[in-house]
Amino acid sequence: MAVAELYAQYNRVWIPDPEDVWKSAEIAKDYRAGDRVLRLRLEDGMELDYPVDPGSLPPLRNPDILVGENDLTALSYLHEPAVLHNLRIRFAESKLIYTYSGIILVAMNPYKQLPIYGDAIIHAYSGQNMGDMDPHIFAVAEEAYKQMARNNRNQSIIVSGESGAGKTVSARYAMRYFATVSKSSSNAHVEDKVLASNPITEAVGNAKTTRNDNSSRFGKYTEISFDERNQIIGANMRTYLLEKSRVVFQSENERNYHIFYQLCASAQQSEFKHLKLGSAEDFNYTSMGGNTVIEGVDDRADMVETQKTFTLLGFKKDFQMDIFKILAAILHLGNVQVTTVGHERSSVSEDDSHLKVFCGLLGLETSKVAQWLCHRKIVTSSETVVKPMTRPQAVNARDALAKKIYAHLFDFIIEQINLALQFSGKQHTFIGVLDIYGFETFDVNSFEQFCINYANEKLQQQFNLHVFKLEQEEYMKEDIPWTLIDFYDNQPVIDLIEAKMGILELLDEECLLPHGTDENWLQKLYNNFVNKNSLFEKPRMSNSSFIIQHFADKVEYECEGFLEKNRDTVYDMLVEILRASKFHLCAAFFQESPVPSSPFGAMITVKSARQTIKPNTKHFRTTVGNKFRSSLYSLMETLNATTPHYVRCIKPNDEKMPFEFDSKRVVQQLRACGVLETIRISAQSYPSRWTYLEFYSRYGILMTQQELSLTDKKEVCKVVLHRLIQDSNQYQFGRTKIFFRAGQVAYLEKLRLDKLRQDCIVIQKHVRGWLQRKKFLRERQAALTIQQYFRGQQTVRKAITATALKEAWAAIILQKHCRGYLVRNLYQLIRVATITIQAHTRGFLARRRYRKLLQEHKAVILQKYARAWLARRRFQNIRRFVLNIQLTYRVQRLQKKLEDQSRENHGLVEKLTSLAAQRVGDQEKVQKLEAELEKAAAHRHSYEERGRRYRDTVEERLSKLQKHSAQLELQKEQAEQRLQEKTEELKEKMDTLTRQLLDDVQKEEQQRLLLEKSFELKTQAYEKQIESLREEIKALKDERSQLHHQLEEGRVTSDSLKGEVARLSKQAKTISEFEKEIELLQAQKIDVERHVQSQKREMRERMSEVTKQLLESYDIEDVRSRLSVEDLEHLNEDGELWFAYEGLKKATRVLESHFQSQKDCYEKEIEGLNFKVVHLSQEINHLQKLFREETDINESIRHEVTRLTSENMMIPDFKQQISELERQKQDLESRLRELTEKMEGKPEELFSHLHRVREEERMQGKAIEAQSEEHPEGIQEPQEATKFPKKQPEAEEEAESILHQEASRLSLENRDLEEELDTKDRMIKKLQDQVKTLTKTIEKANNVHLPSGSKEYLGMLEYKKEDEAKLIQNLILDLKPRGVVVNMIPGLPAHILFMCVRYADSLNDANMLKSLMNSAINGIKHVVKEHLEDLEMLSFWLSNTCHFLNCLKQYSGEEEFMRYNSPQQNRNCLRNFDLAEYRQILSDVAIRIYHQFIIVMENNLQPIIVPGMLEYESLQGISGLKPTGFRKRSSSIDDTDAYTMTSILQQLSYFYSTMCQNGLDPEIVRQAVKQLFYLVGTVTLNSLLLRKDMCSCRKGMQIRCNISFLEEWLKDKNLQNSLAKETLEPLSQAAWLLQVKKTTDSDAKEISQCCTSLSAVQIIKILNSYTPIDDFEKRVNPSFVRKVQALLNNRGDSSQLMLDTKYRFQVTFPFTASPHALEMTQIPSSFKLGFLRRL
Repeated sequence: MAVAELYAQYNRVWIPDPEDVWKSAEIAKDYRAGDRVLRLRLEDGMELDYPVDPGSLPPLRNPDILVGENDLTALSYLHEPAVLHNLRIRFAESKLIYTYSGIILVAMNPYKQLPIYGDAIIHAYSGQNMGDMDPHIFAVAEEAYKQMARNNRNQSIIVSGESGAGKTVSARYAMRYFATVSKSSSNAHVEDKVLASNPITEAVGNAKTTRNDNSSRFGKYTEISFDERNQIIGANMRTYLLEKSRVVFQSENERNYHIFYQLCASAQQSEFKHLKLGSAEDFNYTSMGGNTVIEGVDDRADMVETQKTFTLLGFKKDFQMDIFKILAAILHLGNVQVTTVGHERSSVSEDDSHLKVFCGLLGLETSKVAQWLCHRKIVTSSETVVKPMTRPQAVNARDALAKKIYAHLFDFIIEQINLALQFSGKQHTFIGVLDIYGFETFDVNSFEQFCINYANEKLQQQFNLHVFKLEQEEYMKEDIPWTLIDFYDNQPVIDLIEAKMGILELLDEECLLPHGTDENWLQKLYNNFVNKNSLFEKPRMSNSSFIIQHFADKVEYECEGFLEKNRDTVYDMLVEILRASKFHLCAAFFQESPVPSSPFGAMITVKSARQTIKPNTKHFRTTVGNKFRSSLYSLMETLNATTPHYVRCIKPNDEKMPFEFDSKRVVQQLRACGVLETIRISAQSYPSRWTYLEFYSRYGILMTQQELSLTDKKEVCKVVLHRLIQDSNQYQFGRTKIFFRAGQVAYLEKLRLDKLRQDCIVIQKHVRGWLQRKKFLRERQAALTIQQYFRGQQTVRKAITATALKEAWAAIILQKHCRGYLVRNLYQLIRVATITIQAHTRGFLARRRYRKLLQEHKAVILQKYARAWLARRRFQNIRRFVLNIQLTYRVQRLQKKLEDQSRENHGLVEKLTSLAAQRVGDQEKVQKLEAELEKAAAHRHSYEERGRRYRDTVEERLSKLQKHSAQLELQKEQAEQRLQEKTEELKEKMDTLTRQLLDDVQKEEQQRLLLEKSFELKTQAYEKQIESLREEIKALKDERSQLHHQLEEGRVTSDSLKGEVARLSKQAKTISEFEKEIELLQAQKIDVERHVQSQKREMRERMSEVTKQLLESYDIEDVRSRLSVEDLEHLNEDGELWFAYEGLKKATRVLESHFQSQKDCYEKEIEGLNFKVVHLSQEINHLQKLFREETDINESIRHEVTRLTSENMMIPDFKQQISELERQKQDLESRLRELTEKMEGKPEELFSHLHRVREEERMQGKAIEAQSEEHPEGIQEPQEATKFPKKQPEAEEEAESILHQEASRLSLENRDLEEELDTKDRMIKKLQDQVKTLTKTIEKANNVHLPSGSKEYLGMLEYKKEDEAKLIQNLILDLKPRGVVVNMIPGLPAHILFMCVRYADSLNDANMLKSLMNSAINGIKHVVKEHLEDLEMLSFWLSNTCHFLNCLKQYSGEEEFMRYNSPQQNRNCLRNFDLAEYRQILSDVAIRIYHQFIIVMENNLQPIIVPGMLEYESLQGISGLKPTGFRKRSSSIDDTDAYTMTSILQQLSYFYSTMCQNGLDPEIVRQAVKQLFYLVGTVTLNSLLLRKDMCSCRKGMQIRCNISFLEEWLKDKNLQNSLAKETLEPLSQAAWLLQVKKTTDSDAKEISQCCTSLSAVQIIKILNSYTPIDDFEKRVNPSFVRKVQALLNNRGDSSQLMLDTKYRFQVTFPFTASPHALEMTQIPSSFKLGFLRRL
């Protein structure tokens, strides 16, 4: 194809424009080779003749279908205007800031916050292929992370661009992506620390410039380290070329570093007051730019954020304050005033306030600092000279000191950050993020720009080599012949800068000279390079600058300041002063051998991938240029050892206006950042690359029918290309792709468009023709109708006259009569002829019908007999066959039944023998029980002996008491004698004594009465207890008799069982006889069959003889003449039947009689056999019934025996204890009676005796008083006689004390007896309770386990406490869902658990119930934890947990849950415990299981949603593929392993069937389906929002079709009311939005009204991303988008672009009463729960 063919009419080209750089024009006339001008038509309609040369034709414009592509390499024409136009369309119209250019991500700064960086976007890009999603910084980060994880190779992301292009933000987002997708499992929060380093470095290293409010003034390479699990373990940072001059100088409208302004904004806070700071306007270093505030930035809030990040990294408050001290000192140093003294001197006042603050903060001597700021020390070989400095020199020295301090502080902060991000483990791999300055050119360029551009030259060289390498690998991979591509190599520029005797080396050499100047160094450059190196030039109008031709542009550098900036020196005396600082941090900065500022080199062990030029390290190690060159070499080695990924940031305009596109600025940056170089390299070879499948799908319309008939699509593509493009050099066939040269895809698109246009014309032609024909026929028919009515009306008007009417009427009358006469004559003639014909015809027909009827009558007679004979013969054959089959079948059944009966009998015999053995064992157990009873009797005798001994001891104590009482009586008699002797002497004192004694006596009497009452009450209580014990003993005796009676019944039943065994053994013997009879019957059957066969043979022979005789006696011809043709044919079909008609009549009679006799014999034999079979079946049924009864009896006997043995072992002990207690009680009662009887007399005697004594003493006292009145002189004698009454009270006191002792002793004994009685009462009550429970269980056993009655279950499962662990293990931990849910009630394990809970509740055992519930809940948690990814296990236990929860509610006894219960279920409710707390715990467990269940389903479903819903073509042939460029998408078309919509439906059906099989509640199923449909809708919509290539009308049709499939699935599963359909509403509206018309104001209004489920951000995103697939579709006009946005401004919806895929709807577990009866629940044997027993 010639080049001239592309410059045809209507094609478009690009021509240069001074304002827009390039503008579009349309070719108005075909271009022919040799033409000097090209006729063009501009977009405004103006035409012009554009001069051209054959070798420099204007670049062609791509078809509109290719404009706006994600990848610039997908463009057919790759050149500067095409790239610029594509970026303008994407950025200004579609509001898309990212675009691929091969391996480069071009990032345009929008100068506006966009909602495309949230965590939802990060998760959307995570795990995706780079070409599957829209371009994004996250896509580049994901590609680097994926390659690192897959290839175990280190990666680098190189972010470059000029100031204000967004480098720092892009690098920050890349690091945030790594921190989000690779979170470590430790609690160290390494990711947060890595991200926290950004605010700190931005505070100390970023500043406001004229181009950017947050410009990075240093280069930064951040190495993020990962372990073997690809999780972040740490990070490290290396910095390059900090702009130190900004500390002391800022241009207009620029600021110093952010940290200074943050510190000044926080100066009034208490913690910063000692720094003595003010506002930023007060300091020289922060007010030079004139503007200290950035619009929209709060420096005080940023200071708080900086402090937080310092704290997060582990920096303490003291450390932070040290840093702030140094920063404040720098600000105060800038305000130190230097005054001029004379012409060559200057001075600094020691009283300067700022100087004092500076020295106070840093711990310096004010005088020394003031001195050496204005003087310098010159050391020579002979002497040391102190030289004063001028004011400018002193100011420079002050600024140099400030820069030096800040540089040391910056390096120290970076070093501390690296220490905070260090890790102890081993680094497996790393990803480096390089945020470095782009190519810079200003009006005045100095040493900083020189170093920056030098670094960019190195990076561009590395980039070119990498692009070249990738191209080479792609060609070799596809087996394409490799041809050397000419690309720009910037090695000469690099050599000019860094080679020996290059610019840097000459600069370092000049810096070594004591009197070196910038002018001398520049002169050396002129001498060495002017006219010798084409890349170095001398400006025409300047002698103080030089020009270097960089890869991006020419840059003119001013030499002023190069030497000073390269030396970066501070005077030695100032360094010495700072080194002697009392502030430890400041002193550490200026030590002679400081710690390396960055440990980066110690941590990186990388090897360069290619040879690099080593720098000359012999000299100049201290200069800035030398340091920068060394660090740059280290950086290049690191980058060469990694896989690089490139991000080029572009600044769209200098005014920082959002989404404003300045073509001049963008082109300048595209040339500088290497994007156009990549395009140029690609354009020189084969830039357009299509897979065979994409080519086949896109250009199938250009293929002929013959080409499409080929099966191999690859071969089809080759044939088509050979036909369409004759020049084979324009394309190459690779293994998987077709490579096209520039312009060929556009040519193919033109051919495709022409083909479509021609097809459209044909379609239009036929449609328009059909419409015109339809219109013509309609008009023709209308014209004919009009003509008809018009002509008729004219004729009527002409013909209507009086004469014409009369003539016409007369003619009609004549015609009437004439025609009537003629018709009547003709009618009569025809009638006569007809009657004659009918008569003859009817006679003929009647005769023929009679003959036919006669023939048919005869034929029917013949057929009747023939068919009857045939039917009889067929019936007899069938009957014989059926009888034989029945006989064989019945015999086989009899044999099978006899075999089964024999097996069952054998089993019965074995079971009977085992039962007999068990019976023997039971008898042995009974004997053991009797022996134990004898032992119990022996124990009883021993207890009786102990009782006797106890009684003897009590009697001994009583005898001792009696002796003691006798002694008391003797003492009493002695006292009485003494009293009688001294009664006369004590009459006066007896009155007082008698009164006291009377009071005491009254008290004693009251105590005695109380004691008597208490004794009476206790004796009554004891009597009642003894009576109750006697009654209980009687009841126990009755129970014992009942137990003996039951044992006797058991013996009787065992005897009956023995009889049954004997009878069964006899029947077993009869079975062998039956088998013999069956064998005889089989033999008889064989004989009968043989007999029947022989009779058949005989009958055939007889039939042949009879037929022969009949044939001889009949005339064959006569028979033939009688039969009709049809009968003959029918007879001929049956073979020989036609000549045996009459003979069959006789033969049938003989056969009938013979077969009738045979039939009777067979029927009798069959009846006999049937009778035997019935008899055998009855016997078998009887035996089976007996066996069942016997097994039931044996089971009941076994349970009864075990229970009775255990109870019999307990009862004798109980009875013995009761008897012993009764005896002890009787002994105590007898002792009490004796004591009471003894004590009843003694107090009375004592009190009466004392009374008498007191009376006598009173009488004696009275007599003494009378004598004393009569004989006063005889007083001396009575005084002597009073010696005896003095002794009498002592005796009385002794008697009273003895009485009190006796009473206390008796009361103590009474208390002891009462305590013993209490303990005995407690023992008796306990034994009574045990006896009662035993009697209840015996009664239940009698009621439940009666052999003759039927079993009634209570819906409980009995288990032992020690079996609890086994129950949980078998029922929960070891249970497998498969096989359990089939043919069983849903939630069977839950019902079994609840039956065990009911048993624990019935026992009223709180500990047992609590243990079971806790074990069950912990078991469920454990089994769920062990199977977190097992869908069936989670579904199974979610179902069982819900059923268990419903059972606890249903049987809780609460009215709201009992409404749905049956009466029996209400009787099964829990009686003793309220399990509401456990219901809440189970509900929480169920919610946890449900969420895990949803997570597992989502993890299985999510990978297939996008391929099935978006990429798969449900409507085949609708969508067409477009070029995809370098970043190939992972197309799923024609891929056998790809997911389809059917895959999604199958997965949903699997989930649904799993939930239904496991018995999940339908409401829970609906909630789960709703959650899954929400996931499908959100994932699909999120992917659609991030994929511009999917936003087309045809894709909207595909999505709508897929949604209809999902709705049909809901309808098939009867889930319409699950609200799942509503969750798809946002996706459905997005599909509608892609299909709806988008041009007029009414369309905009309709969109704003209908898309209620989509947010305004989402609607605008879809409209901006709308991409036509064909040229016939129209793009959405930006003005239309603005209209829609204006209508949506009133909405108050969310500003988030992405829907939250992690959102969970609230789950509710509805209460559903179980219809299953607990008492009917059976436990499968597979559960291995044989230790549970149904009650």
